[in-house]
Amino acid sequence: MEISAVAPTELVTDELALLQHLVPLRAQHIIELGCGAAQLSRRLLQTHPACSVSALEVDEQQHAKNLAEPPTPGLSFVPAGAQAIPFVDASFDLALMLKSLHHVPLELLDTALAETRRVLRPDGLLYVSEPVFDGPLNEVMRLFADEQQVRRAAYQALQRALASGGWREVTEHHFLMPVHFADFDEFERRMTGVTFAERRFDGPLREQVRARFEAVRPPPGEPFVRPMRINLLQKK
Repeated sequence: MEISAVAPTELVTDELALLQHLVPLRAQHIIELGCGAAQLSRRLLQTHPACSVSALEVDEQQHAKNLAEPPTPGLSFVPAGAQAIPFVDASFDLALMLKSLHHVPLELLDTALAETRRVLRPDGLLYVSEPVFDGPLNEVMRLFADEQQVRRAAYQALQRALASGGWREVTEHHFLMPVHFADFDEFERRMTGVTFAERRFDGPLREQVRARFEAVRPPPGEPFVRPMRINLLQKK
């Protein structure tokens, strides 16, 4: 397991509030890499309308869904991945990677971080939020989506980027995020409804996942808690 050296105790129900605490969000030009449905970016722009967000998504199905949603002022969608960012040098003040770095192909992690640094302005910030491979919810998910290797590789890539001398570490922050599921059916629906990965568990595996879920689920009305880690880097 990827056990954190820090035992997190802070429960964060809204990561946007944490982002606002760590990063200045006044009139920032922002790029989100691997935006998914871009939920946080949409809310960020509602709170900080002087900002702009270019949201990149490599998954074609999710990108099409994003384009079909009602437009959010200041938000534009780009079909691209972090390993090949279609913007000129020094275009952005802030880059966001929200649970997306570990989805970059392992052989392209260093390229993706170098590309991110390229499109940031001097002293620009990179905010990377990643789930830690630990906790009861992880014990359920690892039965059908074991991400231990890719999450470790993502963190190691961040450490290599820092060691390269092109970045300064601002902070590494650990916290817990609540994750609510009414029951196993909701868990299954949300886990298999993603388009960026194949997450099917049928037959005997489904019963194994259900049994693990029921064994570790919190009391009724209480959430799972997912350990999270933020790495905030600044471009030198």
